[in-house]
Amino acid sequence: MKKKDWILIIIVLCVAACAYFSHQLLRNTGAGEVIVKVNGELTGTYSLNEDQEITINGGSNILEIKNGRADMIEADCPDQLCVHQRAISASNENIICLPNKVIVEIRSKTDSKIDMVTN
Repeated sequence: MKKKDWILIIIVLCVAACAYFSHQLLRNTGAGEVIVKVNGELTGTYSLNEDQEITINGGSNILEIKNGRADMIEADCPDQLCVHQRAISASNENIICLPNKVIVEIRSKTDSKIDMVTN
């Protein structure tokens, strides 16, 4: 490899590192809020900026908000699908517990250009 090849590789790696770190820094600007609904009724709105544990539906579900992400850490439903879902942080992402009729949704204060996020 020649000297110019090494320079090109270093430039590409620097640009990639800058893009990654700027994405990590900017993803939580305008961090939204967590909307919790039980049986279709709004039961709480919580900020993603504040780390906390929330007891939902009389203790049937426990939601953890930590580092700008919301995660269902405990549920008394038999299938535990809501607990096994990944933590959510982007606008319009949901965690749904059908047996307990709990819906946790992220709403961002800024409008997103993405209509839907899939795994």
